[in-house]
Amino acid sequence: MQLKRRDVLLGLVGLSLPIISSSCASGTPQASSGATGSPAAAGSPAASGAVADKVRIGYQVVPNAELLAKALGLAQKAFPNSQVQYVSFDSGRDVNTAFAAKGIDFGLIGSVPTSVGIARNLPYYVYFIHDVIGSAEALIVKDTVKVPADLKGKKIGTPFGSTAHFSLLNLLKLENIDQKDLTILDLQPPDLVAAWQRGDIDGGYVWQPNLSKLQKAGGTLLKTSADLAKQGVVTADVGVVSKEFADKYPDAVKQYVSALNEAVKVYRSDPEAAAKTIAPELGIPVADSKAAMSEIIWLDSSEQKDTKYLGTATAPGEFAKILKDSAEFMVAQKSIPNAPDLTVYQKSFYTQAL
Repeated sequence: MQLKRRDVLLGLVGLSLPIISSSCASGTPQASSGATGSPAAAGSPAASGAVADKVRIGYQVVPNAELLAKALGLAQKAFPNSQVQYVSFDSGRDVNTAFAAKGIDFGLIGSVPTSVGIARNLPYYVYFIHDVIGSAEALIVKDTVKVPADLKGKKIGTPFGSTAHFSLLNLLKLENIDQKDLTILDLQPPDLVAAWQRGDIDGGYVWQPNLSKLQKAGGTLLKTSADLAKQGVVTADVGVVSKEFADKYPDAVKQYVSALNEAVKVYRSDPEAAAKTIAPELGIPVADSKAAMSEIIWLDSSEQKDTKYLGTATAPGEFAKILKDSAEFMVAQKSIPNAPDLTVYQKSFYTQAL
């Protein structure tokens, strides 16, 4: 079952939340605290092997393992005795809002909004890295922009609070361009594409599949997130899981990670078949889907236990510092009041599911 989001106002200003129908309601989850490796609050875990009645997965249309798992029906196989409900989101800030309202169990979110969510004490753990963003996210411009300096005086769209927004601002910083020298518009990906088609903007920093749509409409790639990664600006899409859900159903988190691992295996063994499977989800041709899937770094759970990623319960990985640095950048942008200590990010990792 798939639910599409509807925007409603919530307490977090400027965010939106998908309304979950009454069939999705399963009581009011309670946030819990815990350290890395043993996050369950005392007395809260369900008996081993307990099954959730419903598993609510908040996803985004990104060409990675989660979308491929959705297309392959792997979540349904992982949870044969549960009602699996997919909820579509346009960006990570919407996912943060959904977790604040206890509306989903799993969510896909960029590393930057993840860093903000943890800073705001949202009730989730990081359990998986869906992809390390490469050239699948980029600044695409019209022919009036030849070099970064030409961005001055132009209108550029990007979803605020996203990895794309983070990368755009870092690009300007690296190029010594003041943000005030151009107009940066807060546009969700579908709105950005529409604004481009109307001629309202000169460019946009956005991700696939919207990126290829703009390329086909005559856009030119100016800088990609792969380019920025070489300069130290690293971004990723991660999986987060409700603390209440993970504490109560730890086996379910492991089962879902197994499903994601299977999707990674399918892609690596037969990229062409994977592209054909995921193309309808992305809404782009198979050839474009295959290209988009190759523009990110796919990781299975064993690779994520490496110290340069999530690491282990006893040795948290370097990805915690990427989240910390992202939060510090957002503080400098006055998007959040402060960034927590590195240990807070380390303790947000749910590595036992790996």
